[in-house]
Parts: sequence; structure tokens; C-alpha cells
Amino acid sequence: MQKSNPTKKIFPKQPQNRPGLEYKMTPEPEYEALTPGSNKLENKKCVITGGDSGIGRAVAIAFAKEGADVAIIYLKEDKDAEITAKIIREKYKRECILIPADISKERQCISAIKKANKTFKHIDVLVNNAAVQFPKKKITEITSEQLTHTFAVNIFAMFWLTKETLQHMKAGSCIINTTSVTAYRGSPELLDYSSTKGAIVSFTRSLAANLADKKIRVNGVAPGPIWTPLIPSTFKNVKAQTFGTETPLKRPGQPSEVAPCFVFLASADAQYMTGQVLHPNGGEIVNG
Repeated sequence: MQKSNPTKKIFPKQPQNRPGLEYKMTPEPEYEALTPGSNKLENKKCVITGGDSGIGRAVAIAFAKEGADVAIIYLKEDKDAEITAKIIREKYKRECILIPADISKERQCISAIKKANKTFKHIDVLVNNAAVQFPKKKITEITSEQLTHTFAVNIFAMFWLTKETLQHMKAGSCIINTTSVTAYRGSPELLDYSSTKGAIVSFTRSLAANLADKKIRVNGVAPGPIWTPLIPSTFKNVKAQTFGTETPLKRPGQPSEVAPCFVFLASADAQYMTGQVLHPNGGEIVNG
């Protein structure tokens, strides 16, 4: 188990190139809670985008701890993905499929889901989690190329992945989408990113209504500032060093503190919830 240190506030300088590597971070994000599993997801077949590191890794491990088999779709962070798979396979004795893919491309989204289903034969849970962000101080600095790429990864991919996955789901399955606190309060330096996260909230609510008759639940999680590879690979050192201290709890969250939201929404405990969003954000009131 990782040693929990949730009060950590200030991080040393550690710039990284995108998309960031968890094994190079100091301190390493806390990806596993100390609480034991209770078979809430026993034998479920789950697909998680961005499951190699950050929130995705924490969710993948939490699912495995609860008895699920996991397919991880990731971009190119092979070492992080292998570390996650090793924990799932060796510690929790569950199956873990690693599927490299660029989800900004529709064909690769379709191919990734087909690969997962070829092994699992069906899919019980889809977690649309992967995202990118490119801070810019002015809207005039956001190029059409950046805008298109951000939307392709953050929201278009959810459509492509979901469309393919639904062919392999049955009643009782569920979809969980990662949005963000920025969808509710905005972010002056993340205009395009925040816009995609707002779109994810609407996508979640609309898809939930669309799939209700099929008995497939759709919910979301809107994290606040969480210590993941996205932070040192995105923000300048000053931002990374003070990251999360503006929250009411005066610290950033850890991936291990977000993962339980996904476990709950994927489990039978949440069978009367659809079209909803949970908010592990350090105490910020979003009224949404």
C-alpha cells in the first residue's frame, strides 16, 4: 500500500513534456486508498481511457481491488501503463489489457474497443477519462489546431468510444465520464479545455436520458485540482508548486481520493443514479 500523505501542499520544481509521466513525479501521486476491497465489481469487464496514470490509474486499480478485469487505453506512456498492469495482475490477480491508442482519431477509438471486447466478450463499464489541456492567457493565442485537438481528445472521443462500446453492453452496464470543476466555474487560462468539460456534463445528462430505456446508466465525476502527470506537464513551475492550495481544504487532491467516486457509480450501490455528477473538489461549491 502507498503511504498516505494527503496534507502535502507544495511540490518541488519538476517540468515535464506532455502528456507527463507519473513515475517521474515528486512526490508520486497516491493512486491507492488504504481501505480494502469488498467485491463490489466482481468479474465486471471495464474499459478505462487514460488508465495508465493519474486518476485513470487510481480508478483501474480500485476497480481491480473490487474484483473487476480492466482494459486500459493510453497514448504512449508504456512504463506507467506497465506499472499499473503489474499491480492489477500481481497484487489483485485480475486481468489487465494494455491498448495503446490515439483517441483523437475515430478509427483508433473503434479499434481499441474492439480489442477489449475480443478478450472480454462484453463490456460492463466504460470510463471516459483521458483528456488534454493547453493553458493560454488569451483566446487569440488558441490556434484552430489546438482547439480541434482539445475537442477531439476530450469530447469527440467520448462519442466515438461510447458508440462502439454500446454494441457490447447490456442492461445493467454503465458509462462514467470525467468532467471537471472548470465546467462549472470556468478557468481563464483554460478556455478550450473548460468548454470541453462543460460539453461533457451535457453529454452525460443527455446520454443518460437517451439510454435510460436500455437500463444503461450514465454518470460523471468532476474533480477539482488533483495531483496527476497533467499538472507538471502543463503548468509552469510556480503554478505546479502551489497547485490546489486555493481550495477550501487548502491542498490538491490525490487520485486515490477521486477513485472511490468511480467505484460507487460503477457498482450496484448507484443503481438508482443516472445523469448525475459527483464533485471531489476540495470543498468548492459548484451548484451543479
